Amino acid sequence: MAIALVSVCALPAAAQELKIGVVSLPALIERAPQTKVSMDALQEEFAPRQREFQAKQKEYEDLAAKAQKDLAVMGETERRNAEKDLRELQRELTRLQNEFQEDLNLRQNEEYGLLQRAMLKEVQDYAKEQGYDLIVGDGVLYVNSSVNITDEVLSVVEADYQASGAR
Repeated sequence: MAIALVSVCALPAAAQELKIGVVSLPALIERAPQTKVSMDALQEEFAPRQREFQAKQKEYEDLAAKAQKDLAVMGETERRNAEKDLRELQRELTRLQNEFQEDLNLRQNEEYGLLQRAMLKEVQDYAKEQGYDLIVGDGVLYVNSSVNITDEVLSVVEADYQASGAR
């Protein structure tokens, strides 16, 4: 990086006029309309499994409450069977929750990767259209607001999204 800066400083004055911009890709992804659409679609995709889990959880809670209430009048065998049923239901709940969370995380990561690639392409297209020589992203320790073009790129992203029919 230091060599690159020294090289830029050593160029003649006319060649030094580089157009440089900074984009916060995480902020762009967070604020892009595509992100909300993508997350809403994920929520809808996983809603049936969420309802299934909640129904099983209610079943467990109801069974536990009934067992607790009837504990005093249950025989030994009946009590053992109720405890066994509760343990099995608890294991199933745990398994359902773990599978749900793993699948949701996997899909969220897939969608985030797609969003990241789409936003990166948007930044590159914007930079080419606007004649930028260099766009810097993550790892910037300081940026003057005059070179931060995140909001400008976001405006183009939003306009492109609206023009595409806003799925």
